[in-house]
Amino acid sequence: MKKLYINTGGINSIFNDLKDSLNGVLTLENNQYNIQVNSKNANGFVSGISLSRQISYLQFDIVFNDDILLSVESNAYSPILFVNCSQGILSHGFGINGDRKKIKPNHTGIIRNTSNINNVFYFEGYKRVQFSVVSCHTSNVENIDLFSDLNKVFFNASGHYFNVGPKNFKITKKINELNTIPQKGIVKNLLRSRILESILEIELDKHTYGYAKDIKPIITLANKQITELKRVSNLSLLEVFSGAGQVSRNYFSRVFKEKYHLAFSKIYNQKLVS
Repeated sequence: MKKLYINTGGINSIFNDLKDSLNGVLTLENNQYNIQVNSKNANGFVSGISLSRQISYLQFDIVFNDDILLSVESNAYSPILFVNCSQGILSHGFGINGDRKKIKPNHTGIIRNTSNINNVFYFEGYKRVQFSVVSCHTSNVENIDLFSDLNKVFFNASGHYFNVGPKNFKITKKINELNTIPQKGIVKNLLRSRILESILEIELDKHTYGYAKDIKPIITLANKQITELKRVSNLSLLEVFSGAGQVSRNYFSRVFKEKYHLAFSKIYNQKLVS
C-alpha cells in the first residue's frame, strides 16, 4: 500500500500536495485548479475551486495503480467534508488505527474531524473511483445562519463526526447542474457558489427539519388510528354487533349454545382491546 500525505491549508496547498504526490501536471484557469495525472502512481484527473473562505469544491475521477492510503492533516478548524461517491468505493478512518467505514456509490459521507488525528482515506488499486467533495468551513460571516446551523448539527464532542447514507436525489441534480453551467467568468462562479450553498442547505434540511416534515403525515395517521383504537377498546362484542345491525343478546346466547355449547353470557361483555 502506497502512503500519500496532504498538509492542512488552503486549496492552493492541497492541489500542490496532490500534484507532487501523484506526479501530475497542475494548471490553473479562471480560479479552477486542474491536475492531469498519467504516471506510475495513477491515471485520471482532479479538479477543484474555492468560491469563498468557507466553501471549496473538488472532483476526483481517477484510477490508482496501487492500494492507496491518503492521510489528510486535521486540526480544530478543519472543515466539514460532504463526500458524494458516484463510482467505486472509498473508505475513511480517523487515524491509521481507526475503524474504516466505506462510502459506496450513490452514497454521501459526512466527515468532520476537529482533533489532531488525521483523516485517512483508503482507495483500492486498479479500480476507478469517482467522487466529489464539498468542503465547508463554518467560520462564515456572510451567511451566519446557514454555517452556524451546520456547525451545530454536524458536531461530535469527541472531535470525530461521521455519517453515511444514500445520496439525496436533489444533491445529484445539483451536482449535475454544477458541472454543466454554460456561463463563464464571474457569472459562472456566482452560480457555482449558489448551487454549493443549496447542496449544504439540502444536507442540513435532511438531517434536521426535513425528516420531521416527511414523517409528519405518517405520525398524524398513526395518532388517528390510536385514537380510534382507544375508542373501540371500550366496546363489548355485543355492542359492536348491535351497532352493525345484528339482533339482540338472546340471539347470540342461543347460537353460541347450539353451535359451540358455550354460555355467551360469560364473554359477551369482554372488551375488544384489553
